[in-house]
Amino acid sequence: MPTHVTIIGAGLGGLTLARVLHVHGIPATVYEAEPSPTARAQGGMLDIHDHNGQPALRAAGLTDEFRALVLEGRQALRILDRDATVLLDEPDDAEGGRPEVQRGELRRILLDSLPAGTVRWGHKARSVRALGEGRHEVAFTNGATATTRLLVGADGAWSRVRPLLSAATPEYVGTSFVETYLLDSDTRHPASAKAVGGGSLLALAPGRGIQAHRETGGTLHTYVALSKPREWFTRIDFTDPAAATARIAEEFAGWAPELTALITDGESAPVLRPLHTLPGEHRWHRVPGVTLLGDAAHLMIPSGEGANLAMYDGAELGLALAAHPDDVEAALTAYERDLFPRSAAEAAEAVRLHERMYGDDAPHGLVRMFTDTGDEQTA
Repeated sequence: MPTHVTIIGAGLGGLTLARVLHVHGIPATVYEAEPSPTARAQGGMLDIHDHNGQPALRAAGLTDEFRALVLEGRQALRILDRDATVLLDEPDDAEGGRPEVQRGELRRILLDSLPAGTVRWGHKARSVRALGEGRHEVAFTNGATATTRLLVGADGAWSRVRPLLSAATPEYVGTSFVETYLLDSDTRHPASAKAVGGGSLLALAPGRGIQAHRETGGTLHTYVALSKPREWFTRIDFTDPAAATARIAEEFAGWAPELTALITDGESAPVLRPLHTLPGEHRWHRVPGVTLLGDAAHLMIPSGEGANLAMYDGAELGLALAAHPDDVEAALTAYERDLFPRSAAEAAEAVRLHERMYGDDAPHGLVRMFTDTGDEQTA
């Protein structure tokens, strides 16, 4: 009988793993800290790539369900400078390999594809300990425990499972995002809506940028990037939304008003998102009965690949376990052998993209990346 798999974390990676295991008749339980599927908004748009995210969904047998979620026209991309001069304007010609969907909807189809009871909500991992011979015990903050012969940490940047394998901890990269939303933008914020266009906007300068995605219902989801020390942000009182918004907007004095309105007209309280990474070459020695996927394994600078890689990790791990039903260690060895170079290459590319977006040559370095190579990678 296949080994029951215990997955910590019901993000996209953990759910993809659970679904691929289910397709292959391998039982799994997913433990998630959140109390319910609707306890928290699940973020904004995701571009699902044809070389990793889409193959993962094929392995999960969910391609048709995914295609039904795609928002047409959202692959369009505009790069502007601070005075709103358009430097690059790529329409969505429906030929790109990165169709956009809402993260929450993608998570929903994964949840709906699993047998009832697969996900145990309200189980936040407090600690994990090795019991010997590849067995581990997870203790949860609600007092429950789970013992398993195969433990997968899909629990994100601050993984409770990672210390079983690695002493690495996430480090601040020197840049933070501040996130907000504009609603019903075509009617209420027409100038900003026009600047963003039908898909994504990147308005960039050295050390800073205003990024926005057009979501459903005319919603504009804004990410303001600032390369500042953590201490700079701690001096801002984010419990006072108006004051925090005004302080962030000061850093964009002189920018075109239709761009700064993406900050000042925000209709949700600004949320600070400091960026952290694990070492680009993060890896570990094989430890019986446990492995990692997604941000728990390879947290990196946002590059448009994070969710795609997590799902791909989940699918690859599930397929490896299906291919070695009687030898868990062989499956984990095969999975990690491919995981390490794949994630290291993506982490290095994420650093290069970050430099193009916010380095001394921004935004022109990013424009050259598109015009010289045809690369369609976005943040």
